[in-house]
Amino acid sequence: MSAPVLIGGLASGGIAGVSLPQLLIALVGMLVALVVGRIILKIAWRLVTIGVVVVGAALILVQFGLL
Repeated sequence: MSAPVLIGGLASGGIAGVSLPQLLIALVGMLVALVVGRIILKIAWRLVTIGVVVVGAALILVQFGLL
């Protein structure tokens, strides 16, 4: 199936009942979810890294009897 036939099928009535505007809305929604998820994961990695450093430092201080 060629690209013009596929695009024409989507624009005219859809393939499997999905029209081109619905497909665009779904793709934009997925894009937003991925961007937000990426930002949240970036923050989560920083928090986990900070936690590992803090707990590791506390463990070393406890080992030497300083805490």
